[in-house]
Amino acid sequence: MGHGDGRGRMVSSAGADDTGTRILHVDMDAFYAAVEVLDDPGLRGLPIIIGAPDGRSVVSSASYEARRYGVRSAMPVSQAIRLCPSARIVMPHFHRYQEVSRQVMAIFESFTPLVEPLSVDEAFLDVQGVRRLWGSPGVIARLVRERVADEVGITCSVGVAATKHVAKMASTIAKPDGMLVVPAARTLEFLSPRPVRAMWGVGPKAAEALEARGIRTIGDIRESSPEMLDRAVGSALSTRLAQLARGEDARAVDTERVEKSIGHEETFEHDILDRPFLRAELLRLADRVAARLRRAQWEAATVSIKIRFDDFRTVNRSQTLSEPTAVGQRIGEAAQALFEQIDRRDPIRLVGVRAEKLQPAGGGGMGLWDDDEDWRRVEGAVDDAVARFGTATITRARHIGRGEGRGAAQHPRAHGVD
Repeated sequence: MGHGDGRGRMVSSAGADDTGTRILHVDMDAFYAAVEVLDDPGLRGLPIIIGAPDGRSVVSSASYEARRYGVRSAMPVSQAIRLCPSARIVMPHFHRYQEVSRQVMAIFESFTPLVEPLSVDEAFLDVQGVRRLWGSPGVIARLVRERVADEVGITCSVGVAATKHVAKMASTIAKPDGMLVVPAARTLEFLSPRPVRAMWGVGPKAAEALEARGIRTIGDIRESSPEMLDRAVGSALSTRLAQLARGEDARAVDTERVEKSIGHEETFEHDILDRPFLRAELLRLADRVAARLRRAQWEAATVSIKIRFDDFRTVNRSQTLSEPTAVGQRIGEAAQALFEQIDRRDPIRLVGVRAEKLQPAGGGGMGLWDDDEDWRRVEGAVDDAVARFGTATITRARHIGRGEGRGAAQHPRAHGVD
């Protein structure tokens, strides 16, 4: 398995056997950093950290040159700088990443209509139905890589396999700038020696539980009894892992995929103990989330919050609403209620609000009365004002004078996959 910095990289030779394959997983290489190099060629070959330079923000991405020093995404920038003092810190330009992402996705869709974006920098492609037009899956993967490099100017890695799970694992191992083909007949041979942590959907806690019982590889999962797996990770996940370990994955490429959540989070310049201020920040973030929901014509059935303390311990809480909403006041009240359930009173460095379980606006119908009618009217007026005059023209009175979180380093995120 790759280490995120190119070590352990495996690639297929030209003309590799792709019998029985149909799924491509295409993943851009260090995407944010690659786009910054594209716009500033003077950065090429340098260790780059994408993040705010104040040291209290987190790393959004890093070039492979920086990753070789141990720099990783979501690491505090201060820690990343200690690991790689020579790194160049570059502020993120999210609008630019979205723009380049659209170019890349358009290339994918020129090969096949069956494209499932997972995020701005990766997607699944089902190429079974376009073989007569373009060639076998391995050939198509090579063509995709060539066009992304020629037309966009950045590199990608591609996994080619019979299933989504194996294709995603293969693209990770091929990074950076590589292609790995796993023919259907060699699926188990490919999976067996891979660590359990390499499996899509296995988080650190599940991996630790498996490893504590001597289950370290995917082959070990296949050889373990259902009872042992159940004790390690629970019956639902154990059944799923057993299937994946056998190479069984019936998931199709989903072209109707929508955002699973929309969220914003804020990292403060200084750790905050002021609970009223934090409650106000949650409401402000909820307003931003709600505005994006309304623009996209979605409503959220669940609200979640993320709280990171000064020791970097992170707590997440979620609540299912009585009915879906895109009203900032309602989302904010839910976020504040969740915040009050957290007993710990240590200084806080980050707060976040996320809308989850999205559905089309109005899909739940309207009751006999609308408790949110007044807020809906107010927030609609705010949307109109923003559309006419810009985002800085209007805000809640309680936010005036607070700036953006007392000098906060902002990291708004639209979560496509969590």
